[in-house]
Amino acid sequence: MKILFLDNDGVICLSNNWGGRATKWANFHKDNRDVEFENRPVHTRFDNFDEKAIKVLNEILEETGAEIVVSSDWRLHATLEELGDYYESQGIIKRPIAVTGIFKDLFPKEWNAFRFRAELELERSMEIGHWLENHPEVTHWVAIDDLDMSVEFLSKYFSGKEDKNPGLTNFVLTPRSREGIKQSGIKEKILKFLKDD
Repeated sequence: MKILFLDNDGVICLSNNWGGRATKWANFHKDNRDVEFENRPVHTRFDNFDEKAIKVLNEILEETGAEIVVSSDWRLHATLEELGDYYESQGIIKRPIAVTGIFKDLFPKEWNAFRFRAELELERSMEIGHWLENHPEVTHWVAIDDLDMSVEFLSKYFSGKEDKNPGLTNFVLTPRSREGIKQSGIKEKILKFLKDD
């Protein structure tokens, strides 16, 4: 099985899309005053995905047959089914098959100890690592994120157990929040991890 761990913001939901959910909620709420904010429909909870970023993602999914596992914080604000509905509504050709676990639930002792510059990067990389440990059927994988979860970055802040540095080896950074996955060269980096040799 091939897995693509997908962050949303800065990858397929780009910075020029950020804030659109406030308008969606305001428009919905005008005609639905009885619906409380915490019960809002999933389409009003999230910003739209970038059309060109969706195109690139769909090409990767078609070329590799990879499945999506959501590692984005968006998993905290919707169920897997709701995320799948939203992905489909935005034009993504595959629904996610899973979401990664939540750091504070997976690693409660570490949750209380980690308070440093690279906190989010390390937490997310450990969530992905935990998911992989519990899914030995995975043959190929890659994580795509605008948070730097690479071994090179995280090893500056931590040294791991048994001479293993923290961070992800199969990782592609999308450093430009206005370009995300559609940035030149990103697709090719992702395909290297997901293509059969």
